[in-house]
Amino acid sequence: MSRLIFDAHLDLSMNAIEWNRDLSRPLTEIRQREMHMRDKNDRGKGTVCLPELRKGKIGIVVATQLARYTPPGSALPGWNSPQQAWAMTQAQLVWYREMEALGEMVQITNWPALEAHLSLWEDTTIDDATKPIGYILSLEGADSLVDISYLYRAYDYGLRAIGLSHFGPGRYAPGTKMEGSITPLGFELMKEMGKLNMILDTTHLTDLGFEQALEHYEGPIWSSHHNVRKIVPNQRQLTDGQIKQLVERGAVIGGMLDCWAMDVRFIDQVSDPWQLDIRLEHLVDHWDHICQIAGNSQHVAIGSDLDGIFGTEQSPWDLNSIADLQKYEEILRKRGYQETDIDNIFSKNWLRFLRKAWAK
Repeated sequence: MSRLIFDAHLDLSMNAIEWNRDLSRPLTEIRQREMHMRDKNDRGKGTVCLPELRKGKIGIVVATQLARYTPPGSALPGWNSPQQAWAMTQAQLVWYREMEALGEMVQITNWPALEAHLSLWEDTTIDDATKPIGYILSLEGADSLVDISYLYRAYDYGLRAIGLSHFGPGRYAPGTKMEGSITPLGFELMKEMGKLNMILDTTHLTDLGFEQALEHYEGPIWSSHHNVRKIVPNQRQLTDGQIKQLVERGAVIGGMLDCWAMDVRFIDQVSDPWQLDIRLEHLVDHWDHICQIAGNSQHVAIGSDLDGIFGTEQSPWDLNSIADLQKYEEILRKRGYQETDIDNIFSKNWLRFLRKAWAK
């Protein structure tokens, strides 16, 4: 019997709205509809849809809203005002609500709801193919919060985790490929998030921003999709010192499956995973490193990011769809991980984290 998987980072609504993917349909159909499209690098190569999540017994996910504000002079794609970015997140929210109306997904905002959802997925008398995917709503990059009052509006519709930054400059904090401090607005946001006991996601913060976040934020902290800088030495990955700080805070770190975050040889939009022989097992090297620092397997898990603006062209070559996350059971076993360790990585660590965070 397959183990339940908890994936802590998927950009489902972005794919549905901006990529125009009907994620309720089979993966083969989604790929076929994109066969002749060339507007995005991953057209016809997507790995994520709701049927494949069910096939892989990925019954719980952290699903994002994502809309960047792009200041004048930035080369990054995004929206020209925070209000436009907010409007996009609301379109994404409506898509999640439509999936709920169809019985495809169910929103989870507290521990009793998560326990009830776990019971459903543990019920072997019900076919997994008919079960809804439970999702916890996270905001990747806070740019779309027009001002602090919007945090409370978002909390009311179920937002439970926020990462201050994404790529490039940010209204609340600079992100990946940047340097610098969390902004005054970012410090104010963290203060209000603490009052609501929301989860702060450290992913995409600058090194200085990471230090500031851990120093100033007293609420629950996780790192939803982050690998190891010792193996892939760029600013997007975690240093050993940062890993130690996260472990001390009781955080969990989700390993991501974007090839450039797994193997230093991979160049985005240039390299080929098959030619470089980048396989699912490469992520275990990152998990191993964190486990050695922590002294146990209680701080690593899955945050695949498999629909994060890439598909099979930038995923391990032995992964065709997100359902292949189940292959990690045998991979981890062969690498010497015990059954309790595999349980931890597949779901128990995220569940333990949320049980504690949501007990307040």
